[in-house]
Amino acid sequence: MTVTNLGQPKPGTARFPMYSFRVPAGFPSPAADHLEAHISLDELFDLRAPHVYLVKIEGDSMQGAGIYSGDIVIVDRSREAEHGDIVIAAINSEPVCKRLFSKDGMVVLQSENPKYPHRHVLEGDELVVWGVVRFSVRDHEK
Repeated sequence: MTVTNLGQPKPGTARFPMYSFRVPAGFPSPAADHLEAHISLDELFDLRAPHVYLVKIEGDSMQGAGIYSGDIVIVDRSREAEHGDIVIAAINSEPVCKRLFSKDGMVVLQSENPKYPHRHVLEGDELVVWGVVRFSVRDHEK
C-alpha cells in the first residue's frame, strides 16, 4: 500500500444543502420538505483546522475498513493515536495506512485485508504516527 500526502485542504466557501432524513438504499424518498440547513464540507469534516491534511491511498490492504485504492482520507495529526484507530504512519521511513493495535507493550500495524500479514513493530523498528484517519472520500464514478 502506498500513501501520497496531498497536503492541507484550502478553505472553501461553497455550502451544500443538508437534509434531515436518512436515505434508504431501496425506495427513494421525496426530500424537498426535509431541508434542515446548508453546511460546508469544511464544517462537516473540520477542514479549517491547521492540523488536518489529506492523503491519497493506493493499494487494497485496508478494504475491510472501507478504504479502497484511490480514496482520499482526511487525517487529523492533533489526535493521539489509540488502540484500534486507523492511522497514517511511517515504519522505518515507509509510509503506511493501517489499523493500530497496542496491547501490553506490543504494537501491531494491522491490514484490513486477509491477503496481507500484520506488521509487528519490533525492537529496533522506528514507528512514527503521522495522524489518525477521520474520514474517507471516494469517487463513485470510477
